[in-house]
Amino acid sequence: MAVTLRVNGKEQSVETEPDTPLLYVLRDDLALNGAKYGCGLGQCGACTVLVDDKPVLSCLTPLMLLEGRSITTVEGLGTVGKPGPMQQAFIEEQAAQCGYCIPGMMMRAEALVRRNPDAGDTEIRDALEANLCRCGTHSRILKAVARARDLKRGGGA
Repeated sequence: MAVTLRVNGKEQSVETEPDTPLLYVLRDDLALNGAKYGCGLGQCGACTVLVDDKPVLSCLTPLMLLEGRSITTVEGLGTVGKPGPMQQAFIEEQAAQCGYCIPGMMMRAEALVRRNPDAGDTEIRDALEANLCRCGTHSRILKAVARARDLKRGGGA
């Protein structure tokens, strides 16, 4: 079955079963490897992407629910040469250790900052609670999200 998706602002058509998880299509068909396969059960957050600006676990989300909706992956936040504010903040705060959880963390944080540009530390912690990090860079991740929030508001970091 052909399914048309809008990923990072671009229409993409894929031939697959309607119950195929979005994560597999992103990685296998569209070569967007930012979202990671962590647990496959929706318990770690490594596969988080945005659907209509809301964080979604792509390992659990079947394609049949996504036609006509806007999907944003970490690749859609910026480029290597011109990182977006969230990506730039994570770089500046050196928030990645192994880096496996970082794309999911960025996407959940991006959803928060888009929804609430004035999010405080408690809101940031609450928003990221669904994502696991085993390396222990939590304090840097929190600083990176606060920095990105400030960058998006137009303030310095």
